[in-house]
Amino acid sequence: MICLNVILTVKNEADIPKVRELMVQQREMTLQEPGCIRFEVYHSESDPKIFILNERWESEEALDVHRSADACTTIYFPHVVPLCDRVPHPSRLIES
Repeated sequence: MICLNVILTVKNEADIPKVRELMVQQREMTLQEPGCIRFEVYHSESDPKIFILNERWESEEALDVHRSADACTTIYFPHVVPLCDRVPHPSRLIES
C-alpha cells in the first residue's frame, strides 16, 4: 500500500472557495479510479488556506496511473496546483 499526504496552502485567500470546489470534484473522480483505497480532502479549521489530502493506493503503479488520469490532468495540475503551494509527504502507516 502507498500512502501519500499532501499539504496545499492556497496563495490568495480569494481563491479558497474555488480550490475547495475543485477538490470536491477531484475527490469524486479519483475515488472511481482503479487502485484508489482512500482519497480524503480536509480543510483546516485553524488556517482556512490549508487543505490536506490523505491518499492510499494499492500500489505505486496505481498512483502513477492516477497522476495521468482525468482528475489530475483536467482539475488538479492545471487548476489547483497553480493556486497553491504544494508539499507532498509520502508516508508509511504505523501499525502495531
